[in-house]
Amino acid sequence: MKKELRIMNTNVSHASYFKRHTSSRAFSLIEIILYISLSGIILLTTAITFISVLDARTKNQTIAIVDQEGAKAMSIITQIVRNATAINSPTAGNSASTLSVNTGSSDPKIFTLTDGVITMQEGGGSVVALTSSLVTISNLNFKNLSGASSPGNVDVTFTVARKHQ
Repeated sequence: MKKELRIMNTNVSHASYFKRHTSSRAFSLIEIILYISLSGIILLTTAITFISVLDARTKNQTIAIVDQEGAKAMSIITQIVRNATAINSPTAGNSASTLSVNTGSSDPKIFTLTDGVITMQEGGGSVVALTSSLVTISNLNFKNLSGASSPGNVDVTFTVARKHQ
């Protein structure tokens, strides 16, 4: 009769048991690098998007401020010219950087450009700024288009730019 004796290698069974259970509990170096890379890509994309949104917001605010300041100045000048009884300067057919109109009062209203600001003065009174310190006005020009059939027509042009703060 032959008897078989089996000896189990306990070291191998413990090693394989340890390997199976510990690998599911810990992260490998490749997994850590992968997670860090993905997190970095997500953070970078978020930062770029945030910066783009801020740039677009600043650009839109600048456009709005320039539009509002230009429209406000043009509205005031247009209203006063419409109510004017006479245009003193520039004379008919000519252009100038200053506009002087009579509005029924004894003193004329004078529009001019002073240090990048459109100003209005009535006679010897105080000078009033028509545009704010947020913008700079340049190339202010008044052209008197009045004729025999169309008195009181003035073409007003100017350039508005936002000041860098």
